[in-house]
Amino acid sequence: MAEQKPLANRNEDEFLRRRRRRSIAIALALCTLVAIFYAITVIKLGPQILVRDL
Repeated sequence: MAEQKPLANRNEDEFLRRRRRRSIAIALALCTLVAIFYAITVIKLGPQILVRDL
């Protein structure tokens, strides 16, 4: 027969699974925010960003 995990271990597994999903969601939100700020910066600078004196 399949061995049952104790209730404490099942709760801990569920907690770790939820924490991992939450961490991934936060990382994706942070990456999206960085991309938005980068895009806004490039748009505000316009084509002059490519014209630089060396």
